[in-house]
Amino acid sequence: MNIIYHISPDGSGGFSTITQALNALAAADKSIQAGSFIRSPSLPPAIFFLHDGIYNEQLAITRPYLTFIGESAENTILTCGLYARMPHDDIGKLGTFRSYSCLIDTHDFTAKNLTFQNSAGSGPDVGQALAVYADGDRLTFENCRFLGGQDTLFTGPLPPFEYEPNGFIGPKQFSPRIAGRHYYKNCYLEGDIDFVFGGATAYFEDCRFHSKNIGRKINSYVTAASTPLGQAYGYVMENCRFTGDCPPHTAYLGRPWREYAQTVLINCYIGPHICEEGWHDWGKNQARQTVLYAEYQSYGPSSNPQKRAPWIHILTSREVSHYTKEAVLGKDF
Repeated sequence: MNIIYHISPDGSGGFSTITQALNALAAADKSIQAGSFIRSPSLPPAIFFLHDGIYNEQLAITRPYLTFIGESAENTILTCGLYARMPHDDIGKLGTFRSYSCLIDTHDFTAKNLTFQNSAGSGPDVGQALAVYADGDRLTFENCRFLGGQDTLFTGPLPPFEYEPNGFIGPKQFSPRIAGRHYYKNCYLEGDIDFVFGGATAYFEDCRFHSKNIGRKINSYVTAASTPLGQAYGYVMENCRFTGDCPPHTAYLGRPWREYAQTVLINCYIGPHICEEGWHDWGKNQARQTVLYAEYQSYGPSSNPQKRAPWIHILTSREVSHYTKEAVLGKDF
């Protein structure tokens, strides 16, 4: 039996904040577990129905088998405005991985018809500012919007080590790295610098990636994957659209946060804002030998395979069969 909670900012639901509902669910779960003779009973599925409105709160979701359903993607908005450069007592700044509006630190979580937003501002002004920190297995997002500037969506896990002290300070800094799988269907994602980044295996289907103009020579890098060495898949994007309000050829499809980054595009529209070489090596010449940036039947103004950087792979029809949704996510997703 599903547990169903209604949340509405105007108080017409059972709860006026998502945090209240999460606390109530935690209390209910504790009661279920206390009343069971089984040491670790499975938790029942729970559904939060979020009525239209703005939910201005920083969220940490750690409970599995939980579904968030919004009344409408455009008008059900989960937002916060924290950012990396914000002053903080311990290391002088908040840092990237404490800036999230919504942390999803669990497995079997689903979100539908929602907007996740970080309202802090553009990357040049505030630095990194996560709308979502998603770190878990079997995470699904359908008809959702992800709005922000730099680092809008982080698809955990973190890489194995930091480049600089306290670079990973935050909720998962010392946690085991879990090879999570994510599925994004019919979602809209926008930002400026590295606005989709991380190490998860993530399949994006029928999504739109929108690069924002920040008035620079290079305005945007859409992806910054950190696929771990030995992981079969990184990002796979099928039937997606890359759009932007940037001038022509002032954005890149991606650059490698770590040296084994994988991002594969299948049947994707590439808008005129994307540089004709497509991808950037982030000044890591050695990464040209280790990354996998690949495309299959890209189309649109900046899709010419003859103008791609020479270290980019154009997939054959045989090779692309390796990147079906079922192959990438697995039968148990």
